[in-house]
Amino acid sequence: MPVLLSDDRIARIPAIECGEPLVDLTDWGISTADRQFVREGLADRLAIADSFLPTGIRLHVVEGLRELKLQQEIYDGYRAELVRLNPGISPEEAHVLASRFVSPVEVAPHVAGAAVDLTLIGAHGPLDLGTPIDATPEQSNGACFFDATNISREARANRSLLADILSSAGLVNYPTEWWHWSFGDRYWAYTEQHPHAIYGPLAQNQIGQNHVL
Repeated sequence: MPVLLSDDRIARIPAIECGEPLVDLTDWGISTADRQFVREGLADRLAIADSFLPTGIRLHVVEGLRELKLQQEIYDGYRAELVRLNPGISPEEAHVLASRFVSPVEVAPHVAGAAVDLTLIGAHGPLDLGTPIDATPEQSNGACFFDATNISREARANRSLLADILSSAGLVNYPTEWWHWSFGDRYWAYTEQHPHAIYGPLAQNQIGQNHVL
């Protein structure tokens, strides 16, 4: 099992906010389902990664910044589902299981504008990455894990391509979700052995100040 976001080693890493602004990914030439916002440093790296892809293939971001309230709602809902599926599970076990798929709000990279959920698209739409984005471990029989073996050869090749270009641009993957990549958050700091995260969670009033809507 990989190190999860519920691990104390992640929570102990400090987040020293650098004050970098949020930006609209469409201004960086990144394909998105609608307007998605991330920190400027992450946007720069996504644009670099996008330029590494073969002709005809592009990154497509489904979600970037997420509000604190929504993050908590998603976590609470999934945790409640796990409790229903696993009668007698302890609160601590439910917390760990939930963190495979939804980050606890206190360390969540999406609420800092430090993470994206994304896929690859070609001329005819999304490429095969093995599961839909946001397929839970239960729904996908674990195929949502980046290194899952129960996916097609084509999906494995596409995941490898995704990892090659995003890792080269400085992003890190959360290993239980092939679609989740981040930069500047606590998980990035842990994985890359930095002393602290550079992006902390954004309050609602900060989000409003940063967005140009």
